[in-house]
Amino acid sequence: MDQIDEQAAAAVSDGEGAAPLLPAASRYAGGAGPGGREGLHRIAPNNRFARVGLSFSDLTPGSWACLRFGLAFDADEAAALAVDAVAAGFDFLAADGSSLDLDHVPGLARSLLDPHVAWIPGPALLGAEPFRIAFRVPDQARGVSVTLRSWRNTGDVAVADPVLRFGAPDPAPVPRRCPLSGEGLRFDYALAEDVALVLRGQIYAARADEHAARVRLVYRDAAGAEIAPPYANAVSVPGLGAVINLSAQPQARRFTLTLRPPPGAAAVALDFGAWEDAQTASESELIGQPELALEDDFRLESLCDDDVLDAPAFLTRLADRLGLPEGVPASWRAGSATGAAPILARARDLRNGPDRSARIEGESVVLALAGLPDWTLPQAPDWREDPFRSVAWRLAYQSLAWLLPLAALPDGAARARTIAAAWSRANPWSQPADGLSLHPAALAPRGDVLASLLTGGDEPTRVEIAAEAARQGFALAEIVGQNTLARALHGIQAAAALLAVARALPGFAFAPYWDSLARDSLTHGFDALLSEAGAFTDAAPVRRLDLLSHGQAIADALGETEPGPTIRRRVEAALPGLAGLIDRGGRLPPFGDAPAGLDHSAWIARLSSRGHSQGHDLVAERDAAPVPEGRTAGMLALRYDGMEQGWGHFALTHTAQSPHGHRDCTSFTFATGSRRWIVEGGGAEGVEVGPARHYLLSPRAHNVAIPDGCEPVAGSGTLSARLTLDGAQALMLSTTVHGPDYAHARLFLVLDDLSGMAVIDRFMRVGPSLSFEGLLHLPPDTLVALSSPRRALAQQEGRRLEFFAIPLKGQAAGLEVAIGRSDRPHAMQGFCATGSGGLRPAPVLRYAFTGRDTVCGGVVIAADAEAEQRLVRLLADDAVRRWVEG
Repeated sequence: MDQIDEQAAAAVSDGEGAAPLLPAASRYAGGAGPGGREGLHRIAPNNRFARVGLSFSDLTPGSWACLRFGLAFDADEAAALAVDAVAAGFDFLAADGSSLDLDHVPGLARSLLDPHVAWIPGPALLGAEPFRIAFRVPDQARGVSVTLRSWRNTGDVAVADPVLRFGAPDPAPVPRRCPLSGEGLRFDYALAEDVALVLRGQIYAARADEHAARVRLVYRDAAGAEIAPPYANAVSVPGLGAVINLSAQPQARRFTLTLRPPPGAAAVALDFGAWEDAQTASESELIGQPELALEDDFRLESLCDDDVLDAPAFLTRLADRLGLPEGVPASWRAGSATGAAPILARARDLRNGPDRSARIEGESVVLALAGLPDWTLPQAPDWREDPFRSVAWRLAYQSLAWLLPLAALPDGAARARTIAAAWSRANPWSQPADGLSLHPAALAPRGDVLASLLTGGDEPTRVEIAAEAARQGFALAEIVGQNTLARALHGIQAAAALLAVARALPGFAFAPYWDSLARDSLTHGFDALLSEAGAFTDAAPVRRLDLLSHGQAIADALGETEPGPTIRRRVEAALPGLAGLIDRGGRLPPFGDAPAGLDHSAWIARLSSRGHSQGHDLVAERDAAPVPEGRTAGMLALRYDGMEQGWGHFALTHTAQSPHGHRDCTSFTFATGSRRWIVEGGGAEGVEVGPARHYLLSPRAHNVAIPDGCEPVAGSGTLSARLTLDGAQALMLSTTVHGPDYAHARLFLVLDDLSGMAVIDRFMRVGPSLSFEGLLHLPPDTLVALSSPRRALAQQEGRRLEFFAIPLKGQAAGLEVAIGRSDRPHAMQGFCATGSGGLRPAPVLRYAFTGRDTVCGGVVIAADAEAEQRLVRLLADDAVRRWVEG
């Protein structure tokens, strides 16, 4: 143990910059304990339970913070290649030490065990530098409790000298808050007959207050008439009606409201606000969106218990739990013969065109899923099939989404319903054939499919499908009500599927509740992911298009009822910006997750033909635009269409980096002479796993700069200035992605005819030495040669491109080319994604600069000598020189 303690301590450098904040206290549990000296901690291999707790106080709200510590694993660690060998949990605290249930902290991910989490990979995926975790300090937080927790590690892990550093205030928009002053907040929910709703949330007040807020309740009957109080668990207040007091004593106070409806109640309205007669106004707010669930007896786990129930038996138990007579479940299926139009299938059609994932050949059903080869469905599948050892294929298979194109074929509808019923019988809730069938990526599409298959068919099969749809509805409602996925596309999909199931079973006792829950979740989900002006929070262009496809499908399904019109307006506002990013070859810039094989131009054309209020072709409008520029939140693209020179395209991203997404802030792509020269590593979620996925997410797969070997962390980028120079554009960015120890800015000089460009980085750090490397990724079929320590030449298909490293402050430190370096997983270099889960070798050009205090330099990229000379002259421009000096 002493040896790995020493290794962990050696991994921590003295780093200059912002003053560090040391932990005020350390706690141990589950086998964790102190190391050989102060500041050293040991985490034993005891999943979840072995943990080190570190407390930090006096945080700087609104700034990006960076937690750094040394790490050392046992030499025989079996989880060396795990991307989640150890977990770092974060619990943010108000000034009085009470915990904040924040729904989003930039830089971290929501978690169930800890409020927020960041994952620490195994030793084979770690470099020699201290491990760093960056996050934006919430505005309400004054302290944080960090828990370093055993996860997959099989040996002891040493943690050395954890410190917290703070940067400047984040210039990006602050996460949305929900103050209760003024008009307050209102929530409306339909009710299941005689079943209580349980609402959980948290109130935060700037100062502890016994009367921080109140919630007013109004129950209504099926006709919309108000049912007069008294109500259970509420008091009657003159002028307000039935009210429940919400205390903030302490400052951040969780509350649970059990809403037991009076007889005849069909809906409840909840009005959160401040007490009108308070002597001093309380600065209180609702933290995140409340969680909503049915009372415990009607939770899925309680209804199923430990029994293996098929779907009809599940409905029988539900009726018995409600105290209803034996024939009631049949009445619940009333009206279900019409089914419901699928919503998620419509979004998939917008993405890919007509679905051809299933076809009939003779007596067999042949499936083509997840871009993998055709596979014949067995006559009696056991639903454990995994012919390609692919998670993506299993999710697509278990989703049953392929039943819809099968049902559209001649003689396919009856076969699709038979298969759906067979899946239901083989997958009781407590014992699924494949655990991945419970993943939201499979569960939501399956609910959408089952809802649409209720049309027609023989009565026994329809009974099974309707019962299974109801059971899936309970699962979806619990996912939606928890709000854990509210800020992700999976959350939107779950809510849309729940809406479809509710529409397919209009006679079901819980359908009105599901409908209102789904609409509320869709409203808040799009509020979080897509602003009224069309600005996205997701960084990847393809995921943005996915969100718009779902938005359009949901808006079409909702028609003129809310939130349909609101979602439709946001989609229409966002679509032109994405269309403007497409290059002449019809592709979006491959930032973030970029699945292979998608026709982006056709996808946008399908969206625009349906979604644009004027019916315009946005792609054609982009091609005819007088200014060759596209722009969307955090991204910008320039293009040039020349008859002789060929088309050119430049795109950059400066969107905020997510906790477990691509580290590609300030990355760019470049095409000239109708050839793509600077590209991205690519990759798609659910396709790559292990070291391949870890590499593609890392900055080493992107065209970014890395100072002193310290890879970028979570943070944001800002387009701080834009200048028009002589025949060129100057784009100046500032970022926080290198942590508080470095002041970083990046400059792009792009010639108007896109015959050349320059990328320049400036790093400032007080210390004895400072260096950085920049990366440029080229397509796999490109030939690259070095002609000097500062010059390289690339060639593809008879075209050439010159690279010239130019120092502006400091000294050039050489060029090198890597292709397919894989000797050490944490230093993989020179690969791009294949589209089917593997990696393909590709050349990456590495350039470096070194100096003291401030180092500034970059690369001039030019198609010919004239373009290079123009760029070198522009780098001597007064505005550029002032930028270099900082």
